[in-house]
Amino acid sequence: MIKIQNIHKAYGELEILKDINLELDKGEVISIVGKSGAGKTTLLQIIGTLLGADQGRILINDTEVTNLKDKKLSKFRNEHIGFIFQFHNLLPEFTAIENVCIPAYIAGKSPSEAQKRAKELLEFLNLCGRITHKPSELSGGEQQRVAVARALINSPDVILADEPSGNLDTAHKVELHNLFFKLRDDFNQTFVIVTHDEQLASMSDRTIRLRDGVVVEDTRKEKQKPLS
Repeated sequence: MIKIQNIHKAYGELEILKDINLELDKGEVISIVGKSGAGKTTLLQIIGTLLGADQGRILINDTEVTNLKDKKLSKFRNEHIGFIFQFHNLLPEFTAIENVCIPAYIAGKSPSEAQKRAKELLEFLNLCGRITHKPSELSGGEQQRVAVARALINSPDVILADEPSGNLDTAHKVELHNLFFKLRDDFNQTFVIVTHDEQLASMSDRTIRLRDGVVVEDTRKEKQKPLS
């Protein structure tokens, strides 16, 4: 589903990524791990079209996103890629449902269509009683589930997550990790996750380890069941 071919990225003389080649399949939870400075977040941003590579190609469902110009690239990103960040990035003045609807509005969906889909997602994520609450009125785990709903609103091909559980306590971390696997199983959703969390990495269907901008390990496992 995602082909990463000969990706290089440098800042001045500092090489961040050195000839990265990967193929990522649909319906997998994939963890990208490695020490700080290994190039994990840079690779995630390039896959998500938030950052351009100096060399190489990214294809998502046979669309070469590295060739798209600004307006078409923004449209593709909004419709095909979902994002989850460590600190949620929810707009504080908006309610949960309003935050979830934003990508749908950007995609040109009507308010009624966007709100219907947002309510379905929030109910699926056990947040039906919290849809009119603002982020300050939600726990950290609830805020992150709202962020997951926002990432799902346009039914993206892939969700990219950068340290999604890094700001959560142990209980909410396990809850979020289990949610990723439930979404994989129920909706064949694909996740590519940058993480320092070895528990999540060990649960993932595939673990890609970077060191100094190079892939040094790429391990596939049998699909895991969520933690109880």
